[in-house]
Amino acid sequence: MTRIDDTFSRLSASGKKAFVSYIMAGDPDYDTSLKVMRGLPAAGVDIIELGLPFTDPMADGATIQLAGQRALDGGMTLEKTLQMARDFRAGDDTTPIVLMGYYNPIYSRGVDQFLTDAKAAGIDGLIVVDLPPEEDDELCIPAQAAGLNFIRLATPTTDDARLPKVLTNTSGFVYYVSVTGTTGAAAAQASDVAPEVARIKSKTDLPVIVGFGINTPEASGSIASIADGCVVGSAIVSQIASGESVEDVLAFVKSLADGAHRG
Repeated sequence: MTRIDDTFSRLSASGKKAFVSYIMAGDPDYDTSLKVMRGLPAAGVDIIELGLPFTDPMADGATIQLAGQRALDGGMTLEKTLQMARDFRAGDDTTPIVLMGYYNPIYSRGVDQFLTDAKAAGIDGLIVVDLPPEEDDELCIPAQAAGLNFIRLATPTTDDARLPKVLTNTSGFVYYVSVTGTTGAAAAQASDVAPEVARIKSKTDLPVIVGFGINTPEASGSIASIADGCVVGSAIVSQIASGESVEDVLAFVKSLADGAHRG
């Protein structure tokens, strides 16, 4: 049982949906990013997705691409991202952290070393969007053996023939991408998402969390109501990019979390 598994077990027992928030590590700088991260649990965040800055983020829209570039320009690295997790864990040993990014920095570090370091830093799960199921031996299976959940994305184009492959070796939760395209590209519609969530849930006992295209408390509640929870990333990153104070960013996050928890 990971912290992710424990969190979903607790939420299910209380009849609540999960709210997952994404921030980019090191955006706009290390200290501000860490302050936001430390404030997320009190704002109602159940699981933190921590973005690993990368130069070529193919699944991300402009908002998160720019956040990653700001972080890289400020000297953010994989090691500093893991240090953020360590610093967070000094005051919070319960909130799950999912590291979300791309394979190149992990490959460069070496899979075995990365997994050892990530586990020691308090990372609970991985979302590595450019490693398909056909490459499970590369990172997914070693990660699970190390005690980390490996979370896979399903999309509107994941048909019934492909879905079993996507679900194989997935753990923690399934991340359903509500719209085609990149992050922040379009608004998620519960009426479109509901049948897809039901289709996935008919094939797995894992929680299904919906992300992409959720940017208001109303949308957060609407999407959470037809899934096991929702993820918000670009809308939060936009608040940080616009120079909002940490307190105002966290107040916005709380409004989104409250919406999801009403779902």
